[in-house]
Amino acid sequence: MNTADTRDDTRSTDYGTDVAATESQAASVRFDPDTGPRLKKVALIGAIVLAVLFAAVCIDRFAKARGLAHETAAAAGAAPVVDVVRAQPVGATARLVLPGQTAAWHASIIYARVNGYVAKWLVDIGDRVHRGQLLARIETPDLDAQLAAAHAQLQAGVAQVQVRRAEAALSKTTYERWRDSPQGVVSDQEREEKRADYNSANARLQSAQADVALDQARVNQYAALAQFKDVTAPYDGAITNRDIDIGNLVTAGSTSATTPLYVMTQNDPIRIFVDVPQSAAADLMEGNTAVQVQTQGGSGREYTGKVTRTSQALNPQARTLRVEVDIPNTDAQFVPGMYVQVAFSLPPKGLVQVPAAALLFRANGPQVALVEPSGHITFRAVTIGRDDGSVVELGSGVAAGDLLALNVSSQIGDGDAVQVHRLDSAAALPAPAPTVRR
Repeated sequence: MNTADTRDDTRSTDYGTDVAATESQAASVRFDPDTGPRLKKVALIGAIVLAVLFAAVCIDRFAKARGLAHETAAAAGAAPVVDVVRAQPVGATARLVLPGQTAAWHASIIYARVNGYVAKWLVDIGDRVHRGQLLARIETPDLDAQLAAAHAQLQAGVAQVQVRRAEAALSKTTYERWRDSPQGVVSDQEREEKRADYNSANARLQSAQADVALDQARVNQYAALAQFKDVTAPYDGAITNRDIDIGNLVTAGSTSATTPLYVMTQNDPIRIFVDVPQSAAADLMEGNTAVQVQTQGGSGREYTGKVTRTSQALNPQARTLRVEVDIPNTDAQFVPGMYVQVAFSLPPKGLVQVPAAALLFRANGPQVALVEPSGHITFRAVTIGRDDGSVVELGSGVAAGDLLALNVSSQIGDGDAVQVHRLDSAAALPAPAPTVRR
């Protein structure tokens, strides 16, 4: 036997031995009498642990649900919390702060008065100009030709008048000679013919003179239009817009299809328009009202004077009165189109002032929710003296120092108990705008 055969026999013997050992071990495990009870014990312990965990989770959820139910019941039984403020007495004067808008004293859109093209422009946006200052020059070749033709026509008319005047003079002398001739020298018919020639000559002279007057009027018209070749400023002001450039064609007129040349404004003094509610309209129409103006940037300037004019009628949609206040603007702090805050000092109309959130509007009229010392709500009817939007002056129903609930829910009825949450009255009422005296 060779060596290779010996190795193959050895591997076969070892493989058979390993297989036999493996089958012997599997048989020993399979037929081990202690394996079954151990598996049952492990399964029982696992089931007990799962049951304990499930019971713990159920107990915890039940406890939380029961606690939540107790808290809900306690919250439902507790009195609601309301914000309250104390009614403040009205001072000697009431401050009415309203938004306003500035407008120029004069605002002009400058159009061309003649047809032509822009030869040059001399001012731009932001420039300050004076009355009569040249702004732009327009070249008008058509108008120049028409003016020259009108002058020529006028000269021809003047020459024609000279001819007609000579004819009239000759007709006059001829007629006088025939008229003064002795009877029988000339016939009456010839005398009447000379008279008719004289009258015709005078009529032709008057017609020529009328034509000269018409030609002169045409020359004056073209000459007047030629003066508009120079566009000048109508007053002292500032240029706010320029819509022309050199070479642009311009058309005379101010229709929607016509492009303006310039827009300029006069800003000193400046107008401020304010829409005042009906409750304060009567006081402002009397005039002599102290006015305080503050820009949106926060720089305040105080002016004391009177309301310049009002519209003397309320806007039927908004029930407001248009009020105009004129103030000096020498330092150009205000420009047209600015939003400003305007404060008026008005005589008081009510006894106390409260935030607008304290008012309730019901079927019986305006009411407030008064918080009694016992902590119960009492609804009281009130009368409104002046409504400033954020602050309301009440004429009756509330005394200074009373506690009033804000934004009362519809679930709270008369006599219900509430929990009070005090608010600072200074924070509840809008603070007046800062004043910087001029």
